[in-house]
Amino acid sequence: MNRKEFIATSILASLGSCLPMFANDFNSLSQKVKLSDFEKRLSPVGRALEFENYYVWCNSPIEGPDGKIHVFFSRWPKSKSMSGWTHASEIAHAVADKPEGPYEYVSTVVAPRGEGFWDATTCHNPSIHYVDGKYALFFMGNSNGKLNTQRIGLATADSLYGPWKRPDKPLLLPGKEGEWDDHCTTNPSFLKHPNGDYWLYYKSFDTEGYIHPKFKIRGNRKYGLAIAKRLEGPYVKYEGNPVVDFHKMGNNEQCEDAFTWYDGEKFHMLARDLGVYGIDKGLYMSSNDGKHWSQPEIGYQELSKYVQQPPAPKHLNRYGRAERPQVLFQDGKPTYLFTASQGGKYETASGFIFKIN
Repeated sequence: MNRKEFIATSILASLGSCLPMFANDFNSLSQKVKLSDFEKRLSPVGRALEFENYYVWCNSPIEGPDGKIHVFFSRWPKSKSMSGWTHASEIAHAVADKPEGPYEYVSTVVAPRGEGFWDATTCHNPSIHYVDGKYALFFMGNSNGKLNTQRIGLATADSLYGPWKRPDKPLLLPGKEGEWDDHCTTNPSFLKHPNGDYWLYYKSFDTEGYIHPKFKIRGNRKYGLAIAKRLEGPYVKYEGNPVVDFHKMGNNEQCEDAFTWYDGEKFHMLARDLGVYGIDKGLYMSSNDGKHWSQPEIGYQELSKYVQQPPAPKHLNRYGRAERPQVLFQDGKPTYLFTASQGGKYETASGFIFKIN
């Protein structure tokens, strides 16, 4: 038995001891626990985008026409602690000659605009794409430093070096009161559908489930889909939403941080796990139509499965896991997985990169 088979077997054994507490849907899923083929292709590269006095998160890479690797990432002052992402984040641009780095800061491209704007207090969750001859930077902003005003927005530019234009209104609003997505729109994941439409996946949850949680894992995060005929919108929510919903598994299992792509044959999704296999893991799913997704497999594991790290500093309570998966494509193929993880030489947070073999 090789190392990964042993890990998969161990995971199955540990889950088996907990089966009585889950619903039948999860029992069925647990019988098929395995590492995804995607996970088996991963090799750790290590940390990147470590900047003194800053937390770094949400590292979204793209290869530029100059042959360099450009990463758009969230950052906020170290003095704000980890929670600074909610009320002090900005989106910056860094560049390197190769995916592994080292990366050099170029500029801040999208920053909070202040009182009166929908993105007044934070700009976060960047996801960069080249679409129709221009660069599209999807992101999340909020107006009061809290989750209930999180909205997805879009900045565009003709060059990776800007200037970046963003409208005065967000791209996608929450649903009506009482609907599954009435709290916010966040974690944007974009792809251009082969039929020419523009697809935007988004995370949301219901306000009632967030304010009055009934489970250990707070809220009820699900994924919806909105479709447009133009990049700039308007985006119309798919009537079959939510397209990713784990709540029937029995213990409020959820996911977030989705990244989606289409390879010419299938749709693929990576996401951060929130209770299916463990909160330190990632999930992988596939789909024939982008609307109906396979049962989740393990997309990536906790960092301890790949590298040895120093003990966790007391102030980092999310240490040891990779979040916000984003994929670098070169010549149309996925080549590197960029994630964000607490830790590093400044004991804040930085990028963590995997090579996709």
